[in-house]
Amino acid sequence: MSQPLSRSLPGTWQLLSRIDVDEAGNPVAEPTLGSDPIALLIYDEAGNFAAQFMKRDRASADGSEPKVAGANNTRAQGGYDAYFGRYTVDDASGAVTQTLIGALSRESVGLQITRVMQVEGDHLVIELKTTGSSGEPVMRTLRWRRVG
Repeated sequence: MSQPLSRSLPGTWQLLSRIDVDEAGNPVAEPTLGSDPIALLIYDEAGNFAAQFMKRDRASADGSEPKVAGANNTRAQGGYDAYFGRYTVDDASGAVTQTLIGALSRESVGLQITRVMQVEGDHLVIELKTTGSSGEPVMRTLRWRRVG
């Protein structure tokens, strides 16, 4: 029998993959962080979290990122994104709501974002609907591995 999400989520997670697909299921390029960013996600048992994302090749981050974030998301700057705050878990729905207390992009401070999450052993899968760089709807799937 698996544990509820509220018990299995706390820990440190390293990003394995980040894939965006359009409504037809076709891959969509994501230029701000690239398709293979480096990232850490930390949830503690007291309800605090922190997220850090970096484009692997920041030399190609030319500062031409969109000036607004995608729907239901934060905005990277210069190939980097970071935010932290508090989180709550709805075990019945598998949804985690994060309230951003601090963020790299000032418009994200105070933002509440909700993600559907599932822990499978030492892997975490997060799915969210957002928009791509040209405004088209995309489904983003992030796969993580527990490292702490």
